[in-house]
Amino acid sequence: MREILGVKQDTVADELGVSQQTVSNIENTEEVDNSTLKKIADALGVSTEAIQNFDEEATINFIQQNSDNANQGASNVSLQTYNCTFNPIDKWVETIEENKKLYEALLKSEREKVAMLEKVLEGRK
Repeated sequence: MREILGVKQDTVADELGVSQQTVSNIENTEEVDNSTLKKIADALGVSTEAIQNFDEEATINFIQQNSDNANQGASNVSLQTYNCTFNPIDKWVETIEENKKLYEALLKSEREKVAMLEKVLEGRK
């Protein structure tokens, strides 16, 4: 159960105040006293009954069925494709043309300012 929950022996050992080797030894014994079982259950966040009634094969089958059902549901998802109502390249070319017109208008405005400043400077001479 500890492995399925993704808890390391070191973590359980720290919770119990024992070494990792002691946890390994406990896991390899057939019988565990009730007080130790309670401490392990608390460390794993499960009930003592869950540990006592744990069936590895049933758990693996349950996980596989859930995984298979999730994958089956994923295969039933229909993919929608996005159909553009315009040609993106045409839009890009239009944008470039608009930018070109804006640049030309800005350049014209700057030339007019320069011309006005030149007239003002000529008048001061």
